[in-house]
Amino acid sequence: MTDDRSRHDEGMRIRREVLGDTHVDRAVARTTGFTEDFQDLITRYAWGDIWARPLLDRRTRSCITLTALVAHGHLQELAMHVRAALRNGLTPDEIKEVLLQTAIYCGVPAANSAFAVAQQVLAEEGVIVPGSLDAPGGTGT
Repeated sequence: MTDDRSRHDEGMRIRREVLGDTHVDRAVARTTGFTEDFQDLITRYAWGDIWARPLLDRRTRSCITLTALVAHGHLQELAMHVRAALRNGLTPDEIKEVLLQTAIYCGVPAANSAFAVAQQVLAEEGVIVPGSLDAPGGTGT
């Protein structure tokens, strides 16, 4: 796939598989003349080029993405990608392990914030019960 239309179409397919139709439909509906070039850019390059590459599976790409978002403090994007990580087959325990790893390499305050976001998302998705012994994080620092 070398032309822009093919990359866009493949990117939109992958974007929908990873993020879900509801999220993508909301993003597309909010697109304006000001943001349409950006939406096209991320669809073609992030999703149609990078996420489409065959040597890393989606689970691995999700782990990398979660780590990068924690490192840069992009908590709103982190929530979206915790949902994507679940969709890509990561378990809550695996997400917890990624976040524990970020505590060492990205810093405890960043990981603490990330645990709070992830715990909320996992509760919203019904895969953990907030406050239960199996809920990750939440200890505060």
